[in-house]
Amino acid sequence: MAEISISNQDWNRVKIKLQRKYNHLTDAQLQYTEGQEDSLITRIMELVNRDRDYVVFTLKKALVNIDNNRL
Repeated sequence: MAEISISNQDWNRVKIKLQRKYNHLTDAQLQYTEGQEDSLITRIMELVNRDRDYVVFTLKKALVNIDNNRL
């Protein structure tokens, strides 16, 4: 069970933030279906070479400040 829950609407905004921070990430790499948070976290861990705690922290931070462009 994932530590977070992301709606498809929120994901579109979070994805933009991730792509700004990690400009090598593509839309194809960041495909997401609501309810598949665990596979998303695992994929991002591999793409940015970080541990699970960091990725979850980053995603939570992006969700808390959803209207802010910064990550």
